[in-house]
This record gives sequence, structure tokens and C-alpha cells, in this order.
Amino acid sequence: MRSGVPHRPVMAIFWMLVTGFFFILVTALVKYMGPRLPAAEAAFLRYAMGLIFLLPAMGAMRAANLSRRQWTLFSLRGLFHALGVILWFFAMTRIPIAEVTAMNYLAPIYVTILAAFFLGERLALRRIIAVIMGLLGAVIILRPGFREVSMGHLAMLFAAVVFAGSYILAKVLADEVKPSVVVAMLSIFVTIGLAPFAVPVWITPTSGELAILLAVAFCATAGHYTMTLAYAAAPLTVTQPVTFLQLVWATLLGLVAFGEPIDIWVVLGGTLILASVTFITFREAMLNRQITPISNATKL
Repeated sequence: MRSGVPHRPVMAIFWMLVTGFFFILVTALVKYMGPRLPAAEAAFLRYAMGLIFLLPAMGAMRAANLSRRQWTLFSLRGLFHALGVILWFFAMTRIPIAEVTAMNYLAPIYVTILAAFFLGERLALRRIIAVIMGLLGAVIILRPGFREVSMGHLAMLFAAVVFAGSYILAKVLADEVKPSVVVAMLSIFVTIGLAPFAVPVWITPTSGELAILLAVAFCATAGHYTMTLAYAAAPLTVTQPVTFLQLVWATLLGLVAFGEPIDIWVVLGGTLILASVTFITFREAMLNRQITPISNATKL
């Protein structure tokens, strides 16, 4: 997106493929673990165990000298993201992997809408059309009136909204503090924000469940790291289309590992949503700015 970004498309695509692998592992592990642990508790344990990966950022956090306003924004973002993570964990154990993956692409669409209201972004006609296309993709996936819209589907719809709110706050904070501090503070405040939801429904986890959640924390952290490597190698216009493969992998994983049938409407709707996000990303690249995140940036 910036003129100074090197252009090594092969390496960028490679790292995005690795990123997709890690994020698909996250969904597979959570799906395999099942719904025995409440969503809030599972999310809390994932983030609590993931705090160990923040140790390299401790120096930058101590030197940040945050203002009261920035502490408030970080805490608000943590609350938004905590709600999104709870909803994501809930949906992941109740609806097919492909549907969770496809509907996760909605978050950048919502970011585009929220940016117009809170960041003063102007929505040109082509971007409005792209947003409408993305929302139409969600309707195709859900098909209300033609099949049951479950609580898992509703959870993903709301998860995308609160993840979008989290990203808008991240955009504001990223202009004021170092990126490493933004990432580290998110993990800390999400862990704190999840605790009140986890304690009332607490069930003692088994060693196997703890091992799975530790693996989830590792894969999510590794995925965000390799995604950063992809961004450093080439602009988003190169890496964004590669994310479509995650929908393909999620569909195949659901079929092979969990016996979930391929739903052509989910594939069609997810493709439409991703096409909309890709168009918006390209438009922002032409205008030399970045408001809409890649969908992975809103994940665990």
C-alpha cells in the first residue's frame, strides 16, 4: 500500500499460504475440541496462555507512556474483541467450518461502513456497490426463509460487527503508539475482558483441552506473524486474493475431517463477500491508504 513496500510477490504469496494454513489449524483445533467448554472459558484460556508470546513486546510497552485516553481506547477495544472472540468460539463448535470462514470475511465490510461514520471516510458509489455485494453474499450464505438460521450463524454476524469495531479503534491507536504495543495491549485487555464471562460458567478443563487451546494460541500467534511477513514482502493487492484459498481449505477440511457436506451456496456467498473485500482493498491501494483490513486481521 505504501510506495516504500518492497515487491516480492512470490514470497508474499508463500507467507500468505502459510498464514492460511495456521488459521485453518486454529479453526480445526477448536472444532475438534467441541462444545464441552463454554465459549467464554475456552476463549479466556486461549488468550491467557497466549500471554507468554507477549514477552518480546514488554520493553516497548513499558516505554509507551500511554495517556488516559489511550488506556480508555485500549480497554474499549479489548471489550469489543473479547465479545467477538466469545461469539467466534461459540459459532465454531455449532456451524460448519466453511460457514464460519465465509462469514468471517464480513468484518472488513463492516469496517468500511464504520469508517464512514467514525473516521470520516467518504463512500464513493463503487465502494457502496461493493459493500452491498458483500452483504448480499451473507444473505446467500444464510438464506433466511429457506433454511434455519441457527444461533451459530447469528453469533458470527455479531462477531464480525464487534471485530470491525475493534479494528476501527486499532486504526486510531496505531497512529499514536507502536504496532507491537497495539498487539500486546489487545491480548492483555482481551484476557481481562474475557475473565468476567468465563468465571460464572467455569468447567474444569481436561489436560487434552488445555493442550488444544495452547496449540490454538501458538497457531494464531504464528499466523499473525507470517501475515506480517507477507505484508512486508508485497502490498495488500498481492496478498488479499490469496485469502480465498482459506475458504477452499475450510470447505475441504470440513468435508474430510468432520463430515460436513459441501454447500455450494456457502461457497458462492463467501466468494461474493471476498470479491467485495478485494475490490475495496484495490480501491484503497489506488488511493494510497489502508482502512479496510484483510479479514485475517480480525481473527483470534
